[in-house]
Amino acid sequence: MAGSLFAHTHAMEIGTMTQAMQLHAQMIKTGKQDNFLDLNNLFTFSALSTSGDLTYARQVFNSIQTPNSYFWNTMIRGYAKSPEPDQALLLFLAMQLQEDAPNPDNYTFPFLLKSCTRLHRTREGRQLHAVIYKAGLQSDRFVQNSLIHMYSSCGESSFAMRVFEKMSDRNVVSWTSMIDGLVDDDRPVEALRMFARMEDDGVAPNDATVVSVLRACADVGAMGIGQKVHKMVEHREIASKANVCTALIDMYAKCGCIDSARRVFDTIVNKDVFAWTAMLSGLASHGRSKEAIDLFNELIEANLKPDVRTVTAVLSACRNAGWVTEGYHFFNDMEMKYGIRPTIQHYGCVVDLLARAGHLKDAEEFIKNMPVEPDAVLWRTLIWACRVYGDTERGERLTSHLQPLKTDSNDCGSYVLLGNVYALAGKWREKAKVRKLMNKQRLSKPPGTSRVEVNGVIHEFVAGDSSHPEAERIYRRLDEIAERLREEGHHPKVSEVLLDIEDEEKVTQLQHHSEKLAVAFGLINSSTGTPIRVVKNLRSCADCHSVMKLVSKIYQQEIVIRDRIRFHHFKNGQCSCGDYW
Repeated sequence: MAGSLFAHTHAMEIGTMTQAMQLHAQMIKTGKQDNFLDLNNLFTFSALSTSGDLTYARQVFNSIQTPNSYFWNTMIRGYAKSPEPDQALLLFLAMQLQEDAPNPDNYTFPFLLKSCTRLHRTREGRQLHAVIYKAGLQSDRFVQNSLIHMYSSCGESSFAMRVFEKMSDRNVVSWTSMIDGLVDDDRPVEALRMFARMEDDGVAPNDATVVSVLRACADVGAMGIGQKVHKMVEHREIASKANVCTALIDMYAKCGCIDSARRVFDTIVNKDVFAWTAMLSGLASHGRSKEAIDLFNELIEANLKPDVRTVTAVLSACRNAGWVTEGYHFFNDMEMKYGIRPTIQHYGCVVDLLARAGHLKDAEEFIKNMPVEPDAVLWRTLIWACRVYGDTERGERLTSHLQPLKTDSNDCGSYVLLGNVYALAGKWREKAKVRKLMNKQRLSKPPGTSRVEVNGVIHEFVAGDSSHPEAERIYRRLDEIAERLREEGHHPKVSEVLLDIEDEEKVTQLQHHSEKLAVAFGLINSSTGTPIRVVKNLRSCADCHSVMKLVSKIYQQEIVIRDRIRFHHFKNGQCSCGDYW
């Protein structure tokens, strides 16, 4: 029994802490507190059951003269899943210091690593990794899987990969932990490659694997791969699992195929709030605001309670349509009808709604009257709108909220926006000072990147990229597009380039934006009639937006672009957003 995790069952089934304490009292009264099976039974229930009492379990643990491995491991396990996972690490330290304590085994470390995962304590996780080596358990699959999960969850996917590559016996948990960690670490393309390796290795995915892979597909817009995964699981038991269905809805929606997302949603028999929310978010991001609000009303009629994300989705639908009155209505209903206290994200949705609709004064007043402290993101949202609506005076005044002392020193976005405001006002000296501050803080603006899937392969571009194997053909196509655009009367919007350079250089910069490179590549490699789907990490500029409308008309090619804000479906010279984004 010493190393086993599983207690022997006792004739008396314990269902409540009252029964557990009654059993304990009977043991003490009859002098049978050393009865192993009874003690084991009440201790296990107290430590691990949702109806148990961890404090009581610790008292029982402390009363045992020489606890064996099972008692140590169970107590550590109880703490690991409790609201105080750090107590598991402290108990392990006591275990190490106590001379008569048993050696930790392959059950001890997974629970300790789970505590590190929950606490995001990479340092302690690495220390445990060293102890695992000293204990000779570095090749135990259970322990290795826990290490992979710990490192991945703490944003250390490179360390997780080292453990993974050293494994001689990987199971589905090993592969899934590694794939999920790469997705969490914003390395979705590598996650998809890992999944391909898993398939080659002959390991069948479970529902958790499928969800992680679909998340990766959603991140990069890899609908082709997502469709293959859908077909792969379609006739398997996991296809009907709630988490898989929700992941499919999210994947199709984020890959620009909202109708496919709706078909999956409609097949679900017992929809939970997560499925409803995924569908609502998808409709909102595609600008199908009326459908989103109608769906929200259906959710309420189905007697389901929305959660914080559901309300965010419906507020986003109002924001993307410019429906100020409706947005206020849903915002006010949050706490009054659904008992949901607004978070900074909900306040941000309202600010964005007002700002995009041009209600700049109302947005400023709303921020000032918020019961929570506004963050830099809210001020950036309003300042950006000031730029769009040409309210330079207000925009400059509000930049006081973005000064380095009032924001996180690593808040690159605030510096960039501050510089852009000065550039729009022609204050190049002030912009240069902002750039100097960024250099001092060692901050750099993240480059604009665009990804496009062609024949199941993800291709990524950055502005001015010349590293792609087909770069020469891409730039020739861009020159051709520029010529066709001139014939259509298009004039590049050089005001979008906020640099103190000549207009000719600005035109070149605009022509080489990442989404234009991705679309040019798509035109070269996609057959006519096949939509070109691009995922961009930043908001589309006005020039790119007008260019994509014309390209869709000139080449008779549908272009679907997902930028940081929403989806744009370009077709026959029109955009689904109605030029409101």
